[in-house]
Amino acid sequence: MSDFYEHPFASYNDHVFLGAAHGANERKTWIVIVLCSVMMLAEIGGGSIFGSLALIADGLHMSTHAGAMLIAALAYTYARRHARDPRFVFGTGKLGDLAAFSSAIILGMIAILIGYEAVTRLIDPVQINFGEAIPIAVAGLLVNIVSAWLLSGDHDGHGHGHSHGHSHGHDHAAHGHDHGKDNRDFNMRAAYVHVLADAAVSVLAIAGLLLARYFNWVWMDPIAGIVGALVIANWSYVLIKGAGAVLMDVRPDDAVAQKVKVAVENVGDQLVDLHIWRLGPGHLGAVLSVMSIHAERTPAFYHRLLGECKTFSHVTVEVNIGEKPGC
Repeated sequence: MSDFYEHPFASYNDHVFLGAAHGANERKTWIVIVLCSVMMLAEIGGGSIFGSLALIADGLHMSTHAGAMLIAALAYTYARRHARDPRFVFGTGKLGDLAAFSSAIILGMIAILIGYEAVTRLIDPVQINFGEAIPIAVAGLLVNIVSAWLLSGDHDGHGHGHSHGHSHGHDHAAHGHDHGKDNRDFNMRAAYVHVLADAAVSVLAIAGLLLARYFNWVWMDPIAGIVGALVIANWSYVLIKGAGAVLMDVRPDDAVAQKVKVAVENVGDQLVDLHIWRLGPGHLGAVLSVMSIHAERTPAFYHRLLGECKTFSHVTVEVNIGEKPGC
């Protein structure tokens, strides 16, 4: 696996806007997929051999999370392999956000299914085989703890700059910068949330099963399921909102836009138009149009001006010469 994105000045025309931890996150996600798949096959196989419906059900439940992990891993792999594909005008940095959005929808569907099953059991209780159910929940929790540990540590990939030039009235500046929410890796966050969701369900299930077994509070098992469904639904909503904003090119930070406006106005020019969006984890892009009375000011001037902000990985500048800014 080539970590080419750690060498941003390799090519004049590179548009590689992957997070700095892209390669590491890709490897960790594939490891978790293997771990979940082994557990899934063991539970389904064991349940089939020993006639345990609970084991089979938990194995099928884990398969949904393994499938979501597969989406994340394939997104990492595809984005890496096609990072320099010229068909992707601004690179493949946002592919992870698309995968995260898809995973978040799956997470929401899982929440609905868990909630539906919990309400059904609350209305029409079923007999619980505590001897099987509790050990399965504990085993699932252990797998999720290991998975969460593997996926933790870098949800916020840090960007590296890329330098670009253009000779037709535009100038592309690149200055990697680690700032706030713009370097969040939503793909890794989605994978992490999936294992956290499964862990939360396991914890609630264990608590509900223990209370049902030793205090005869049979209603606690479905109540725990409803609580788990609500928690997962909330995480799903937060992920959909965050990843969706990136996919729709919502301006990530008003403070950055204000900084650009002040920088341009401080040199006596007028900012006519400005668009800022996220290109990938840790990478912002900007297109701005400037009105100036200084004929000698080329796009290169604003390249250097915005370069002092060290905020953007890709900037395109249009310079219009007028009699007076504001006219």
